[in-house]
Amino acid sequence: MESMLIKFQTDLGSISSEILLLQRRSVAMSQQLSNRQAIRGSLSQFIEDMTISEELIRGIMECPVTEKDFLTHLQNLNHKINFIKEQSFKDAKSCVDVKDIVEKLKLKSISKIRNYLLEQVYKFRKPMTNYQIPQNNMLKYKFFFEFILCNERNVAEEICSEYIDTISKIYYSYFKSYSSRLIKLQYEEKPTKDDLMGIEDTVNRGLFHKASLKHKGTVFSIGNRGEILNSQLEEPIIVPHTASKIRYHYEALFRSEQYALVDNACREYLFLTEFFKVRGSQAMDIFNQVMGNTLTLMQKSLQSFTEDCYDTIALFLCFHIIMRYRIICHKRAVPALDKYWDNCTSIIWPRFHHVFSINIQSIKACDPLKFNKETGPHYVTRRYAEFSAAVVSISEGFPCEGVTQLLAELREAVQCFLLRMAAIFPNRTQQLLFLINNYDLVLGVFMERTRDNSKEAESFKEQLNAKSSEYVEEILSPYFGGIIQLVKESEALIEKGLTDELKRHESRAIDLVQSFTNNWKQSLEQINSEILKSFPNLVLGGALVQRTMTQLVEYYQRLHKILPANVRTQLTNIHFIMIEIKKYKVNY
Repeated sequence: MESMLIKFQTDLGSISSEILLLQRRSVAMSQQLSNRQAIRGSLSQFIEDMTISEELIRGIMECPVTEKDFLTHLQNLNHKINFIKEQSFKDAKSCVDVKDIVEKLKLKSISKIRNYLLEQVYKFRKPMTNYQIPQNNMLKYKFFFEFILCNERNVAEEICSEYIDTISKIYYSYFKSYSSRLIKLQYEEKPTKDDLMGIEDTVNRGLFHKASLKHKGTVFSIGNRGEILNSQLEEPIIVPHTASKIRYHYEALFRSEQYALVDNACREYLFLTEFFKVRGSQAMDIFNQVMGNTLTLMQKSLQSFTEDCYDTIALFLCFHIIMRYRIICHKRAVPALDKYWDNCTSIIWPRFHHVFSINIQSIKACDPLKFNKETGPHYVTRRYAEFSAAVVSISEGFPCEGVTQLLAELREAVQCFLLRMAAIFPNRTQQLLFLINNYDLVLGVFMERTRDNSKEAESFKEQLNAKSSEYVEEILSPYFGGIIQLVKESEALIEKGLTDELKRHESRAIDLVQSFTNNWKQSLEQINSEILKSFPNLVLGGALVQRTMTQLVEYYQRLHKILPANVRTQLTNIHFIMIEIKKYKVNY
């Protein structure tokens, strides 16, 4: 029994050893399997990346470049080229086996791509070609250039150079032709150095002097020309052969030309950055190579126009067209034209400043004695009002310190001119009539043409208010001057505390009250008639009538306060006066 148990114990020990052995073998086999699976994945991927399949070879060699399969095979080949380069640095011996075939496939791909891209570039050279079509084709296969750029820079530079050379000539030819045909649509009659704000229409000219603009008012009024900055800013460009019988102001032609440039330049810049894979300074360099000659041509054209331009409004509109198109370019994420816009501004602004300044000088040089003595609005005032309102309306939303300064100088020159003109009239009433009529004209134009209260409008409003108050005193004086003087003298005595002195004016006051009672209705009628005849603007005349009547009532109330009780009873009831005054209140 004992021997049997010992044997059983021995058997159990051997089983335990076998179990441990099997366990160790199982762990080892599991580790081996895991290692083999891990290396199998990496090795399989390595083999797949390194192997050049027959399908890839046929795809590169036989497929046309425009087929989708060729693009797929090209991307696969590009991946293998990069992988083999990477493994070559690690001294992988398998690279030697495939290096030759990969190189041949690369050269074949480059050859086919080069031919295709150059073919697309040469399509630009065909007459009447819509160059956007080959551009779109090139963008469709933009990976082609990326492949060449990574694998053969010389070919990439060749394609880029061919494209730049071709497209730059196309743009130059197009804009040169378009500009030359466009300028023929400009009005033949243009402002000259004699069409200035302060120069008379009837001024004597030399024997060989060319006639100035027939309608000089159009030089200073904007009319509908301001729409070029609003509804017309992004309208389709002018087509010369369809608009051959229409004539335009220069700014309309300038807008059309610049809008064509904005569209083409923005599209070109975005194409260059997307297709040629350039950014920043590189993109700017290529863009300047493509558009440089065209931009220079357009700057010279603008320079040619501005050299003898006296149309200040056209210059200012062109100045603002540039500002707005610059914003449009920035919205399209195209900074490439910024320098061009700066150059155009540097061409326009000095000329605008010069022409503006000589207009100011023409007003300062005006001799009031050469003009007729008419109390109505002067033509210089109308020109100034139209012109300043035009400049202010254009500038709304785009303030410019230089323009503000010029407007201030012009305003000062016109106000001084009006004061000099007023001085030629023999009496103060006529002087005030002249000034009020002219100030009112300026304000009327500003209220109609501009949105906000400008400094110009505020200045003339103050002047109009001051001169209107003075005019009211002047117009009341012939009819009620005695009462006005009595009121002022009596109030001065009361203010000084000399109330006893008022008794000496009692008899005078009685006479004045009696005279007022007898004549006030007739005087009101005469005042109303005189004012309305003096002012061509019925609204202004009506307002001055009411202002005069109001001032009269104020004097009458002040008279009532200073009169003694016995004289006060002789006054006409103010209620009757107010009823009579209401008869002269007319709404226009």
